[in-house]
Amino acid sequence: MKWKLTIRYLISILSIVFIVSIVNTVILIALLLSQHNEDPEDIIHDTGENFTRAFYYNLSIEDGVPVVSEKGKDALTRFGAWLQILDENGNVISDEYAPESAATHYTPVELVHKYKYMDNDLNTYFIGEYEGYSYIVGVPDSKQQRTIIMADPQQVFTYASQFLGAIVIVDLIIAFIVGFLFSTVLTKPVSRIIERISELKERKFQPKKMKRPGVFKRVFANLNDVSETLQAHENERQKLEQMRNEWISNVSHDIKTPLASIRGYAELLRNDEISPEERLEYAGVIERQSLYMKELLDDFNLTMRLRNQDMSLNLQETRIEGFVRKIIIDLLNDPQFQTHEIDFSSNAPELTWEIDQHLMKRALLNFILNALIHNDNDVKVTVEVAENSIIIRDNGRGIKKEEQAQIFDRYYRGTNTTSRGTGLGLAISRDIIQAHGGRVEMKSEVGKGTMFKIIIK
Repeated sequence: MKWKLTIRYLISILSIVFIVSIVNTVILIALLLSQHNEDPEDIIHDTGENFTRAFYYNLSIEDGVPVVSEKGKDALTRFGAWLQILDENGNVISDEYAPESAATHYTPVELVHKYKYMDNDLNTYFIGEYEGYSYIVGVPDSKQQRTIIMADPQQVFTYASQFLGAIVIVDLIIAFIVGFLFSTVLTKPVSRIIERISELKERKFQPKKMKRPGVFKRVFANLNDVSETLQAHENERQKLEQMRNEWISNVSHDIKTPLASIRGYAELLRNDEISPEERLEYAGVIERQSLYMKELLDDFNLTMRLRNQDMSLNLQETRIEGFVRKIIIDLLNDPQFQTHEIDFSSNAPELTWEIDQHLMKRALLNFILNALIHNDNDVKVTVEVAENSIIIRDNGRGIKKEEQAQIFDRYYRGTNTTSRGTGLGLAISRDIIQAHGGRVEMKSEVGKGTMFKIIIK
């Protein structure tokens, strides 16, 4: 992957350099051609050659003789030049600003000599043609010098082609070297990023450090953050999967027991020899086991709905002191708990919460029953309505530290208890409190008891 990226990046750089070289060559040739084909009237008079080539626009024929216009005279003055007009025999027929030392006749050889070389009078000569006449433009003390270069056009074209080819080749070689070095530095972290993403796809979430990440430092940092997040989610998923399997195992075991009882007593009821008293007793057992199975299914349905936030709350403004007091009175009126010690106190008689009374009663009963059922019969449970919370304490056995982290987990049920239950009681209570926008705090110490604090904002 790394070399594949490097080669692709290198090819792109070489292609760009090659295209740029070709385009520059085309532009250069186009500029040369455009300058060669430019209209003399549009030429900028920045040199004596250009000035002379365009000067014929300032000439006109009058009475068969070329005449310089006023504009032409002004142009000669500004350019610092003088002019002589020659007939076909080389005789000077008119002039403008020509010095006295200027010749009045020029042979073809003299014209060629003066055009190619500076004269000893330090004039530079430029020659033009107009309507069969020739004219000489002389520029005294000109800073321009003429150098004669002899060249074969075919040879020039050959040399130019070789020169341009050499430039393209050298540019490509330089681009290859620079591009290779740069692409190696660039593609290495890119390749590592692709590998890292592939590892995440394969659920390999271990964060890794990249040596010299360069401009990709934040990318690798973000990938490591994603790895940590995915690892946390994976751990949570495995934990929930393990608890779900344990819960299914526990529920399956719990359902098998009442089902076995129901089946056994149903078979006994088919016996015609049993007495009416026994028949009633067996029917009562079947009823109790059926209710227990219904409780299992109801708890399962409730915890799933709470987990998926699919529970709509029937909120009512409720005075908490009276609400909690009624729950405790009803509990003490239950023959099963008449002998237990449950104290109630309140220092916040005006505390009110918007709650779903049915679900909140279920949550509070779960906390209180948890304290009563999982401790000795002489346990003391205290329920207190404080300024902004409900506190449930007991002086029972307490919860081991290694179990405290799991006490609110769904499907968790301690293995050291002989009480029958779904293992969802405290998890359901916690979910109900959270559904109300609250939270549950717990403190426990082995041998000293447990405290649950319910806070709703």
